[in-house]
Amino acid sequence: MVLRPAGPAETEGWAMTAARSALLFLALTLMTAPAVAQAIDFLGLPGPIELDGKSYELAWSSQPSENYSKQEYVPTGQSVENYDQMLLVERLTGDVKVIDAIKNQIAMLEKRKGADPLTHFEVLQNDATGEVVLDFLVSAKDTKGEYVIEWNLYRYAPTRSGVLLFALSRRAYGNANAKAFLGGLKQLRAAQTGVFLKAALPQPQN
Repeated sequence: MVLRPAGPAETEGWAMTAARSALLFLALTLMTAPAVAQAIDFLGLPGPIELDGKSYELAWSSQPSENYSKQEYVPTGQSVENYDQMLLVERLTGDVKVIDAIKNQIAMLEKRKGADPLTHFEVLQNDATGEVVLDFLVSAKDTKGEYVIEWNLYRYAPTRSGVLLFALSRRAYGNANAKAFLGGLKQLRAAQTGVFLKAALPQPQN
């Protein structure tokens, strides 16, 4: 089976920068699930979170440090271990800026260059709001040698206390589903990117 990634989606108000590569993105949830599922609301965002007519419930959370919390939300019937759609909210407080978060992620990408030939990423920037979006596609193979494809939009926004990450993740499992997913990715990206970038950012209360 030949799998080919789709091209980037353009969005009004956002400028595309030259940042493409064939890399494996080691995001916090990338292709691996948390060892133990838990759902403690560290951010004061119990959910559900609504996006494009779909409701996402809090399914997993973690607080690796006092200034860093992350929470994952999936539709009813899905799990963080096996999902079609997921929303992520992460908050990093302290003396950190959006550019710092992006540089760290890109540094991770560069370290894994060439590890995943299907993977590429694009960076979108909104000068008016100070937000930056990392749009990336990754792939891996499961224990049976079948493809798992994951497309993500990571939206970084500056806050008074640091940086907020609001992210959308979509997956397809198995060679047949992966091929169909990639075949429709151009249309999916065009539709979902517009909706996601216009969506209101979550507002942590804790």
